[in-house]
Amino acid sequence: MNRGLYALKPWYADRLGGARRALAARGVAPGAVTAAGVGFGALAGLALAAVRHPPVAAVLVAALLALRLAAANLDGALARETGATTRWGAVLNELGDRAAELAALAGCFALAPPWVVLLAMLVGSAPSWVSLAGAAAGAARINGGPVGKTERCLLLVVLAALPAHAGALLIALAAGSALTAALRLRALHRALAG
Repeated sequence: MNRGLYALKPWYADRLGGARRALAARGVAPGAVTAAGVGFGALAGLALAAVRHPPVAAVLVAALLALRLAAANLDGALARETGATTRWGAVLNELGDRAAELAALAGCFALAPPWVVLLAMLVGSAPSWVSLAGAAAGAARINGGPVGKTERCLLLVVLAALPAHAGALLIALAAGSALTAALRLRALHRALAG
């Protein structure tokens, strides 16, 4: 399966090593990092909705979504480094990831018809739900694909830069997410049926 931008995760995790060690040294709880990620997603949504100068909006959204992705990477890594991993923490991590993405997408209500935004919100989360369902069934977690979490963030940056095309970009996000979910489902079927 095409891993998309997710293939860069090990490289990205290495770049965040200093931040992870600093957070651990300061005793920051992994849940606080998860909450920060949700906050960054919400701020990205606010920037999408409120900033009317596309270049400024794109820079703000890119920075906030980069921080959101960093938090999504750091919370679990911080938990592992500090020996604070719990099953409840894993649940909070997943819920935080979905909440951060939905909060960012909510900013699109100011830029596109509500049905298009709702479609993007619903279908955009499908790849994650497929992966989580597979993990619940005992399969290895499947990530990546043509429009995974990182690609969806990138599409929101493009949307911030080109707000006149918000509807078309959200439909592309939904279509790519549906394809990603279908590819993950096919991979899970092969893994679980074999």
